[in-house]
Amino acid sequence: MPHGSLSLTPYLTVLEDLQSVLDFDAARQRASAFRSAGKADEALSFGYTRSTYWLRLELTNPTDKPLDRMLEISNARLSDIQFYRPDAQGRYSVHRTGSAHPYATRPYPNRYYVYTLQLAPHAQEVIYVRIWSEGAKLIPMTLWEPIAYAAYERQDYLVQGAYFGTALAMTLFNLVLFLTLRDRLYLLYVAFVLFTVIALSGQNGLAHEWLWPAIGGSWPNKAASLGFSLSAGMLTVFMRRMINTREVVPRLDWILRVLLVFFFTAPIATIFFYVETAGQITTAWAVCSPLIMLVGVVCALKRQRSAYYFTAAFVLLFVGNSSSSLAALAILPHNPLTNYGSQIGSCVEMMMLAFALADRVNVMRREKETAQREALEAQANLIVGLQASERMLELRVEQRTHELQVANDHLAALSMTDGLTGIANRRRFDEVLAAEWGRAARQQHPLAIGLLDIDFFKQYNDHYGHQAGDDCLRRVAQAFKAQLQRGGDLVARYGGEEFVFIAPAVDAERAMRIADAVCKAIESLGLPHIKTPGGTLTVSIGVAAWIPLPGTSSQDILRAADQALYRAKQLGRNRAEVH
Repeated sequence: MPHGSLSLTPYLTVLEDLQSVLDFDAARQRASAFRSAGKADEALSFGYTRSTYWLRLELTNPTDKPLDRMLEISNARLSDIQFYRPDAQGRYSVHRTGSAHPYATRPYPNRYYVYTLQLAPHAQEVIYVRIWSEGAKLIPMTLWEPIAYAAYERQDYLVQGAYFGTALAMTLFNLVLFLTLRDRLYLLYVAFVLFTVIALSGQNGLAHEWLWPAIGGSWPNKAASLGFSLSAGMLTVFMRRMINTREVVPRLDWILRVLLVFFFTAPIATIFFYVETAGQITTAWAVCSPLIMLVGVVCALKRQRSAYYFTAAFVLLFVGNSSSSLAALAILPHNPLTNYGSQIGSCVEMMMLAFALADRVNVMRREKETAQREALEAQANLIVGLQASERMLELRVEQRTHELQVANDHLAALSMTDGLTGIANRRRFDEVLAAEWGRAARQQHPLAIGLLDIDFFKQYNDHYGHQAGDDCLRRVAQAFKAQLQRGGDLVARYGGEEFVFIAPAVDAERAMRIADAVCKAIESLGLPHIKTPGGTLTVSIGVAAWIPLPGTSSQDILRAADQALYRAKQLGRNRAEVH
């Protein structure tokens, strides 16, 4: 299995159920009707069809040891998935999930559909999967080694968190600008970003995981389509106002008005006729993007300053979305650029449009300054009054500039602080780790870090509820922070229920003392946790400490701490282990 994963597309056989009438026994009895997919692509693609598809997969373990594997179906918008697997006696049981079912039906907590498999030595079994969806039948199925999948999953969620964190920061920043400048263009930008976030989170399954986990039916798929349509609509409104297409290209402005009618009426068709119109609406959207680019290019050729930014931003978004779509259809290879093309293109577009808004402020200010100079030259007899007016204007500009600086400083502080626990966030940790690693390498003194994970935290959340879970995270964070009080020490939230500390000039022995003290301090909180052996909430900590050597990086010590944490959990939890 190369790189720990294997695309299962070449190994699948397919049976199309045109009327969706076959049950499992009927489909199984028609084993001879299953046909090879005939593809070596990353995914099966059947387009927009009302058929139901049965997939058949034979798995074999030729070794003398049991094999653990993870089977992933990486399309969050598949409506109904029925997974049939035999037990040791050959009796089949079914697990049913999909976007039309609540998130809790998923066998493994992930934005996609993941199944854990164990094959006995020299075992051979046949798995059947029934798939039906309201939208396109795109079925990427991959088999993973558990360790490789854990690394992939961690990287995947990190990328998603980075994207949505950036979108949130851009939203807050421009909302502050709107409240400060009272320019509705910033509010249109905020609405565009919010709808884009809803669309992409719905498309990649994060919305179903975090926003509406208890909702099934058509809504999870419809939400993505609604988000894309409203996002495109808000982007078109933003474009018309920003570039002033009504005056710059009045003959082409009617195209944008027609597109606006489509973008804001398509959600109605999506809500009431999603199954019947999904393919047609997708085709219409594919036509709309070149039209918007056409208007932007024409405005840029007319030397409309804002059109340069908008056209560049939209082209990058178009390229990002196209690369993801082509990779999903196996036309382009799967790599970080194509897998996350939509997020990358959207993120770059947001930043480019933010630069355009900033440039708009500069242009407006320069226009005001030019108008002031012309007025002073034309009305020299009123120079005293004009000087007073100019001074008042400068004071207002200074006041606005100061307010923007305060807003920037506030956003900078927010970007470095975890909103739930009040301690440093992952971004701040990464910056401090890089700086301290460099300092330790130059001065040749040790650097210690420790990774903390709350034991059985998922069970804690499931039993006591998410509100109690949030309070638990805050209390653990404060107890953790209280054990590291030196000026150079840092305690941060690493993600989820994981925390981390950095202790410069601390060797492994002292780092273990710190970690043991943290374990005892959190256990002494006495937080009840009936799902643990001791009945009290505890933590496990992995510690690593050494002097940086040539050829090593900060990621090496971080991986070492993660390995120590893994060993602490294997040895029974509620303890600290050093690498």
